[in-house]
Amino acid sequence: MSTTSSTVDRAFEAALYADSDAALDTGASLLATDPTADAELARRGREFVAMAWRRGWQPADVVRIVRRELDDAHLRLVSRLILDENQQSPNPPPNPRWAAQLDELGAGAAEPGPPPRTDRFSYATAVLELYRLLLRLPALEPLDAPGKPQVRPRGDARMLSRIRGLLAKAEATGFPEEAEALSAKAQELMARHSIDEALLAAKEHDRNTPGACRIGVDPPYETAKAVLLDAVAAANRCQAVWNEALGFSTVVGFESDLDAVELLYTSLLVQATTAMTKAEAAQRAGGRKRTKTFRQSFLAAYAHRTGDRLAAVAEEQRDQAAGAGERERQDLLPVLAARDVAVREQVTRLFPETVTTRVRGVSDAAGWQEGTAAADRAQVRARPPVNP
Repeated sequence: MSTTSSTVDRAFEAALYADSDAALDTGASLLATDPTADAELARRGREFVAMAWRRGWQPADVVRIVRRELDDAHLRLVSRLILDENQQSPNPPPNPRWAAQLDELGAGAAEPGPPPRTDRFSYATAVLELYRLLLRLPALEPLDAPGKPQVRPRGDARMLSRIRGLLAKAEATGFPEEAEALSAKAQELMARHSIDEALLAAKEHDRNTPGACRIGVDPPYETAKAVLLDAVAAANRCQAVWNEALGFSTVVGFESDLDAVELLYTSLLVQATTAMTKAEAAQRAGGRKRTKTFRQSFLAAYAHRTGDRLAAVAEEQRDQAAGAGERERQDLLPVLAARDVAVREQVTRLFPETVTTRVRGVSDAAGWQEGTAAADRAQVRARPPVNP
């Protein structure tokens, strides 16, 4: 055994399998006194990242848990490890969503080289803290469905770019009428694209199965956010399963619908946060101080009311699409029904044991009323068709 490997092994034995600060200091001291151990330390880190992939994690999942549990120094370290592991892997990314996560991570990397370090001991401590977290990651449900992999239609990238642009403008504008028009157009494009994609797949006898993605549900008030995501998923013919302990929901559905869920949930969350901040400021101006209970009740009401609106809009959109003529109805409804069955079966395969959790009651009437009003103002309803 080489001296370098021996140093890393002794540091790992001291620090990775114990929770005490003293054990961490011992391992960091060993690494700090041996500069030749850095290359071996990085190699072991790439192995920990590869082990996370085998346990069902994806790049965005690992970044999310590191951001949740540690700090910026660890985030820079794990980002570099993920990118290096991908460059040295003989296999390409397993699917387009994975590749997109790597692209986003690479675009956000500030420096091409290793992250900045202060001193060797601090650097070694951060590395060991990160590796301790990676070593203890639990196994997750593998998201890659069996059978034919999903292939994104060629027009999806341009369509998604248009939708993102519309929603970004809707979130940024200070004019409600403009936001309504922009959001309505985005909703129309999403609904139209989803139905068109389903009909095309049926005509071409496409055997794609539903896929899945994980969407972060971050604190605070994560219960209300998870309820909102569940409502958005249901409206887009998907199902969401919340993992409260790890801070994400797994959304199961067909690829175009998964994209719609992620875009719409993000947009509604921005709208809710903006509306909540304004409402809270008004409450404070009136002498109110219970901001935590107000926010919790606001977001719970927003999620509840938005869920009702999305369910009604989804049914109306389906009826409009199927009501153009008897032939269209005969073509569309069985296709959508078959997709619903496929999504339910995929959820059962991925999550054979799930439980229903009770949402905590709200205790702030003003927060509930303001949240309900904000949900009524949110742009979720499709308007009459607009020519692109």
